[in-house]
Amino acid sequence: MKISLRAARVNANLTQQEVADKIGVSKYTIINWENGVTKPKKHILIALSSIYGIDIDNLKG
Repeated sequence: MKISLRAARVNANLTQQEVADKIGVSKYTIINWENGVTKPKKHILIALSSIYGIDIDNLKG
């Protein structure tokens, strides 16, 4: 089952700003990814899956 980027972040008890700081992007980049305005690249999805503690195959990005 795939989980959305927002749900994965919320489940990890992280704010958008905390995630942004961890991967070196702006909070607004995280917002755009979560809202589907833009999509993160593969290496970012790998980093996000690690931060969120879920398998990349279960991450909807």
